[in-house]
Amino acid sequence: MVAVGVVLVGSSAVSAQPPADVPLPTVWVLATGGTISGQGSSSTSLTEYRAGALLGDELVRAVPDIERYARVRVEQIVNVGSPNLTLENWRTLAVRINEIFSTEPDTAGVVVTHGTNTLEETAYFLNLTVLHDRPVVLVGAQRPATAMSADGPLNLLNAIRAAAAPVARGKGVLVVMNEEINAARDVTKTNTYRVETFRSRELGFLGYVDADTVSFYRQSTKRHTVASEFDVRGITEFPTVDIVYSYVQASPVMIQGLLAAGVDGIVLAGTGAGLISQVEREALLEVPLAARPVVVRSNRTGSGRVVALGAYDDLGMIPADTLSPQKARILLMLALTRTHDLGEIRRIFSEY
Repeated sequence: MVAVGVVLVGSSAVSAQPPADVPLPTVWVLATGGTISGQGSSSTSLTEYRAGALLGDELVRAVPDIERYARVRVEQIVNVGSPNLTLENWRTLAVRINEIFSTEPDTAGVVVTHGTNTLEETAYFLNLTVLHDRPVVLVGAQRPATAMSADGPLNLLNAIRAAAAPVARGKGVLVVMNEEINAARDVTKTNTYRVETFRSRELGFLGYVDADTVSFYRQSTKRHTVASEFDVRGITEFPTVDIVYSYVQASPVMIQGLLAAGVDGIVLAGTGAGLISQVEREALLEVPLAARPVVVRSNRTGSGRVVALGAYDDLGMIPADTLSPQKARILLMLALTRTHDLGEIRRIFSEY
């Protein structure tokens, strides 16, 4: 298995604002809702508010400084809290972004405004299904637009600056919040309310969006975007993949129920290095390997690799490497659109 890592590429920077005699780049903003477009009853309503109350056009108009950095075109994809997004919304986003890059050669990049609860999942899906190397940047907020010290306006400005920056090309799908740039594959939400919630744990973020420059210091070594093999344009229905969380004296009922329902795949959020109990193992073995859904072992710790282990490999289970359970689900779902061969799926998990 290929280990996940980051490679030092040196500091690259782009000036904060294009020279006066250079035409401004074009950036599309695709809006999906979330806290960044949320509205509360007062400026101190930081936890009680309605997500998706404002439209993408309103978010852009509220930040006039954007006009200094890019010509922005806005399109509203959906306007909901991110827990209510669907796989069809994901497919719509991927298809639309690919269409923009294929038909709008002057477009520098795309920004997707998004709720933070599932932002990392949408980012990773797009990381695997946008087949171009121009920047796609996801951005959200931890405080609604109506809040005192709302973080959304600066986050949106910085996301547009990153999407317009030539130095961001080829880096895969990015998440820009709190002036930090993270890779879609590695980033996760780590705190319920703090503005510094998005972290890539020990792998680290990729760079900064500061007042003077957009700077990168690292990049992911895993396959993504233009190097991806996943094309969702012809997909009308995605395979069903669910997640089972392991814990002390875990019930077999969830595994048994998923097997009975005939799901296509199961991701195990195992303890420690992706381990499960004997009870859970026996529940899986109730179905012969040939008739069993594809099973991927991830872990519930939040960081670290899940490696191949003979006791699990012999049962046909595939290690998820450093992918979180929710991202392992996305990769398995897309892998199953192409193959059910366990060897091929192992190859996919080692490369992405």
